[in-house]
Amino acid sequence: MKDYYETLGINKGASKDEIKKAFYKLAHKYHPDKKGGNEGKFKEVNEAYQVLSDDAKRSKYDQFGAGFENMGQGGRSYGGAQGSGFEGFDFSNFSSGFQNGNLEFDLNDIFSDFFGGAMGGQRGGRAQARRGRDISTEIQISFSDSIFGMTRKILITKTSECLICHGSGAKTGSKMETCKHCNGQGKIHEQKRTIFGTIANTKLCEVCLGTGEVPKEICEKCKGKGVLRREEEVSIVIPAGIRDGEMIRMTGFGEAISKGTTGDLYIKINVASHPLFKRDGHDLVMNLNLKLSDALLGTKYPIQTLDGEIEVTIPEGVTMNEVLRVKGKGVPVSKNKRGDLLIKLSVKLPGKLSRKAREIIEELKKEGI
Repeated sequence: MKDYYETLGINKGASKDEIKKAFYKLAHKYHPDKKGGNEGKFKEVNEAYQVLSDDAKRSKYDQFGAGFENMGQGGRSYGGAQGSGFEGFDFSNFSSGFQNGNLEFDLNDIFSDFFGGAMGGQRGGRAQARRGRDISTEIQISFSDSIFGMTRKILITKTSECLICHGSGAKTGSKMETCKHCNGQGKIHEQKRTIFGTIANTKLCEVCLGTGEVPKEICEKCKGKGVLRREEEVSIVIPAGIRDGEMIRMTGFGEAISKGTTGDLYIKINVASHPLFKRDGHDLVMNLNLKLSDALLGTKYPIQTLDGEIEVTIPEGVTMNEVLRVKGKGVPVSKNKRGDLLIKLSVKLPGKLSRKAREIIEELKKEGI
């Protein structure tokens, strides 16, 4: 005895809505034209649905069990219930759509249409604007350029707007005319008959690509596409204070697409290291080696910064690893504000002392220095 409730995975008190949802889920899973489908299971699920979705049939099934339709009547029998349940439905779109494992339309769309309340009606809000590919590249800049910013020009080979027709696809001087394929609507309305009923679908017109018009004469340079692959110079504005590895996004500088929006260009910035300076947030850090005498007595040191040479005063009696701060010589924070330059001091001790130096140090030792 077949248990149709068990076949659909529902209990005997299931509502019509629960029966429908269970059927659509299993039909999607087992459809024979779908990869991984199961024709036998699909037929069982359909048979169960044909009975349980009909109040009269369900009542008889609950009373007499499977095979009730053949009681006292002849006719074609299929799996215990009369008919396969597929009469009146056109499956040509399902079978022809599966070529080399690819669907002509997505079965998920059917289910989303049904549960979204669009069964038998036009789908809304599903169309997406055509957009070109995003592309990326990377450039290397000097440490100094990363601090102060710069403008760099690069050449990129990509799909770009045709310079002759400016993206229209029309020959110079030629006018545009209404697309005959879609009658100027820019979209095509289709209806498909499936096991779930008739589904209305709106898709982009493949001739005019949604614009509703086509050129009377096509551009000879791009063959009417409006775009072609060519080398293009791009000017990149690198902001002051950019860090190594940061990305710059240039909207609309990616690859162009016919009758659509151009993608974006992403540039990765590689900053070369500096022999003297390192970055610490908005501050620049450098090391300065002092002679012992300069550390003890103090002096003035010329320092080469990114802004040019400055003179730094070393106070007397500085200690090892002491840090001097030079205001406003670091990384730009805003238009009128910069970080600082931090100078780490280290005292270079002599490896070998002369007799005179030793005598001096002995005297200092006596004084407790």
